[in-house]
Amino acid sequence: MKRRIFLFFVIIAMLIFPVRAETIRWVDFGVPYESLKYAMDADILTAGQEKHISWIDSLALAACRTGGKCPLASVKKAVSQLKEDKSPEELLGDLYKYYSYYHEAFTAVLGGLLGNFAVEVNGQWRESYGLKAFSPIAAGYGYSHCDDFGVKRSFGFARKHLGHDMMGALGTPIVAVEGGVVEAMGWNRYGGWRIGIRSFDSKRYYYYAHLQKDKPFAPGLKVGDMVQAGDLIGYMGRTGYSDRENVNNIETVHLHFGMQLVFDESQKECLSEIWIDVYDIVRLLSAHQSTISGNTRKYPYKDLDTNDIPLDRMVPLP
Repeated sequence: MKRRIFLFFVIIAMLIFPVRAETIRWVDFGVPYESLKYAMDADILTAGQEKHISWIDSLALAACRTGGKCPLASVKKAVSQLKEDKSPEELLGDLYKYYSYYHEAFTAVLGGLLGNFAVEVNGQWRESYGLKAFSPIAAGYGYSHCDDFGVKRSFGFARKHLGHDMMGALGTPIVAVEGGVVEAMGWNRYGGWRIGIRSFDSKRYYYYAHLQKDKPFAPGLKVGDMVQAGDLIGYMGRTGYSDRENVNNIETVHLHFGMQLVFDESQKECLSEIWIDVYDIVRLLSAHQSTISGNTRKYPYKDLDTNDIPLDRMVPLP
């Protein structure tokens, strides 16, 4: 009798209170550049059409079939099938049980990189849909890089490299990859002069480290400021690996660029933070660089997915 009463109250509770899905604790993001670009191009090409093929939908579909690897052939197949009148559940069958995980994970990684934006040219705001995030390196400045995520580091303690190093010239302008709010700024014994920016949806924390000695940050920038994608935030340097501020202890001038995923605020600063390999994302963004003139960007920019500011004189980008 007691058992029946207990089960009755459990069922009632389940009906009244929605079941909360378990928070994602780890993401091993390894979608190759070719697959990212193909899925992105299909997304942009079908934007505004009756059957819009979201790159997150197609990548999640491919990931279910390949354990997250998403080779190009699997992404092409996913895009082709999504153009038909079948749902991911119909297409995946038993594999559909993995779809919600990959969709949420890929939304956290890529959710702010593609969308609606406007650029002001000659006094007119030109609206478009496409890649709205920028390379962290400003236009006109060369750099080199390789996939160094997970490489060993020893300063302070033995650990893995949880970012992506981009080597360039001292003083190279560094820009915000995505719009958001400056959450951290100042000295860190590992990263030297560094900036942390949280995306507007709070899912991504961008980390820019080893900025220039004496002049690390964009003039006037401070914690709490809102920045747009492509805004100047600092200058490349080699500071860090020191408890004393403003010290060059890094051998090579470079930007350490990292992306941390935050599904729950308890993950923000803990022993199980979720940092992902952004090498292929950086390759994707390399075709979209912000032009910096002096201490500001040449072309004013607005993210139309996060800005409610009305824009007059709006015309489509050619």
